[in-house]
This record gives sequence, structure tokens and C-alpha cells, in this order.
Amino acid sequence: MLLAAGLPLSALAQAQGLELHSADLREGETIAAAHVSIACGGGNQAPALEWKNVPEGTRSFAITVFDPDAPTRGGWWHWAVVNLPVATTSLDRGAAPPKPALQLRNDFAKTGYTGPCPPPGKPHRYEFTVWALKSEALRLDAKAPAAIAGAMARADALGHATITVQYGQAKK
Repeated sequence: MLLAAGLPLSALAQAQGLELHSADLREGETIAAAHVSIACGGGNQAPALEWKNVPEGTRSFAITVFDPDAPTRGGWWHWAVVNLPVATTSLDRGAAPPKPALQLRNDFAKTGYTGPCPPPGKPHRYEFTVWALKSEALRLDAKAPAAIAGAMARADALGHATITVQYGQAKK
């Protein structure tokens, strides 16, 4: 599980008690078709996410979805949302994040969520992470790449919580 700067996600500060839950995702299980990319026959719908036990001092949140198994040096970023207000503790399935939150450009060169669709043959892991941040806002605009958001969230984090799921296509 490597992030863009090469640090394993498990080496980062875990906020004591911060929890991430989802009605749509189960740790270690296969992600449902509704949340898979349209290119792989799915619905490309962001899953519902909910977090609780927010660390003291949190001023905003970020959400990232990262594929550490992508055949690229820095993995593959599927989604990044920054500047979620501290009062936000959930996102509904497929819903746009509340203002002033920003969805950034993912590695598909699209703004917003793009679900899994790895090459056939080997399942990939997908890390859905909520970041509790010290800053009220990360200074990014919507054209910023998700990898930058991931690095900035990691640097500003009071803690994080992650659900890791998998998805793969059969070899043709």
C-alpha cells in the first residue's frame, strides 16, 4: 500500500478512534458492480461513506481512492475530494460533496469519481480513505491532480481511516 511519496499508508498516523464505514464497501471484499467503472460494465457510482470519532482539532476532511496495484510508479488515483466542511460526516451513494468541497482531477483526467477497471488477469486493491485535516482548506483548485491532494492530505492529517476493497477482471 504505497502512496505517491512512497510511504506505506499503514505508516501514517492513525487518528485514535477515527472510523470509516460504508453500506457499500466491506473490508477485503470485492467492490459491487454499481461502484465499478462503466468501462468494466459498472455504474461508476461513488459508494456511500460515513465516518465518526473525529479527532479533536479537525477543521476539514479529504477523501481519496487509490489503487496501489496499478502498473505505474505512483499507483492510480480514482478520486480525491478536499475541503469537506468539518460538519460533514458522510457522503451519500453517488452524491456530489457539499460546498465548498472540491472534487479534483483523477488519473483518468476526469473530475470526480471513476470506479475500478483494472487490466484483466490480476485483481487490484482500492483504498478508500477519509483524512481528518488540521487545515480548514487545502489550497487547491479543481484542476489539481488527485495525487497532489493525496500528498497534501497526508502532510496535513491528524489521522485517517481506510477501507480496502478489491476488484478484478477475468483474463481473456
